[in-house]
Amino acid sequence: MTTAFDPIDLSGTQLANRIAMAPMTRSRAGAGRVPTDLTAEYYAQRASAGLIITEGVQPSPVGQGYPDTPGLHSDEQTAAWRKVTDAVHAEGGRIFAQVMHAGRIGHPDLLADQPGDLHPVAPSAVAAQGQVYTADGPKDFVTPRELTDAEVRDTIADFVAAARNAVAAGFDGVELHGANGYLIHQFLAPNTNVRTDAWGGSAEGRIRFAVEVVTAVAAEIGPERTGLRISPGNPFNDIDEPEPEETYTALVAALEPLGIAYLHVLESSPASRELTLGLRKRFSGTLVLNPATEGPTSAEDLALIENGTADMVAFGALFLANPDLPARLKANGPYNTPDTATFYGGDHRGYTDYPALVG
Repeated sequence: MTTAFDPIDLSGTQLANRIAMAPMTRSRAGAGRVPTDLTAEYYAQRASAGLIITEGVQPSPVGQGYPDTPGLHSDEQTAAWRKVTDAVHAEGGRIFAQVMHAGRIGHPDLLADQPGDLHPVAPSAVAAQGQVYTADGPKDFVTPRELTDAEVRDTIADFVAAARNAVAAGFDGVELHGANGYLIHQFLAPNTNVRTDAWGGSAEGRIRFAVEVVTAVAAEIGPERTGLRISPGNPFNDIDEPEPEETYTALVAALEPLGIAYLHVLESSPASRELTLGLRKRFSGTLVLNPATEGPTSAEDLALIENGTADMVAFGALFLANPDLPARLKANGPYNTPDTATFYGGDHRGYTDYPALVG
């Protein structure tokens, strides 16, 4: 029987176990949206994960959605990420960069110090309900500017450039963020993509952006270094996908011939499991699962690997608070409790000061 503690070959990248660190926004980038020495320490502490997937990293200035998030679109950022990957590799770990364009989730105030008059963009000029945190406190989401056909293609090129920078920075690969209501997900969802051109309309049109981004990135850095995260039916960030099966079945069918390294599924509810199993049957690569649970993903969810539901299981908050999580899972605890007050922004507290097991 395969267990979570068995190694796995991820399209040529050898992973020590099947426990992944899920991507988590931490909002601790320094000036220039660069990761810091503290970032390197944070990820190196968690190098016992089979695979670390970083926080969302914007591929362009306009792709930023939250304060103090890092980028992968400048030489300075790329050089700073090299310190992070070197630190993780020195501890024997493997790390993928999650490339995330926030799309309509953001605010002009977050972009005001960047060159040009930047404004959040999206597949359609449909504002999200809700607010985003800025330096001046929470502010309502604005109506985004609809991308032109040429700008859609330029945005795909931005993803490719960020992936190229990620490889130059020493990352083992890239995860494209197609979940949680950000730009790729906005193209997939019918309430955020109301276009009538080739980038919208039918399910086939709505999956086109995701397929072309994945295809272009895989062509640039290799499909074996390319992963995609999706969250079918996830209402986060004002997404409405009442019938996600058609869209995501078509998406996986289009991606299957590419031979990408993995598909990372974030389940939105227990009812999502049926679709997860259907997608697993249609995808021959590695399936990483962030399962729907009542609380944080726990040791009990490792049974999803043993019963064949997934090849790897991703842990979020539990990994944030427990830098040596695989050892704790194997020993069945004990576990540090995540401090929600320090999730976003701040210094080392709630970031690099969670203790590891002794002995």
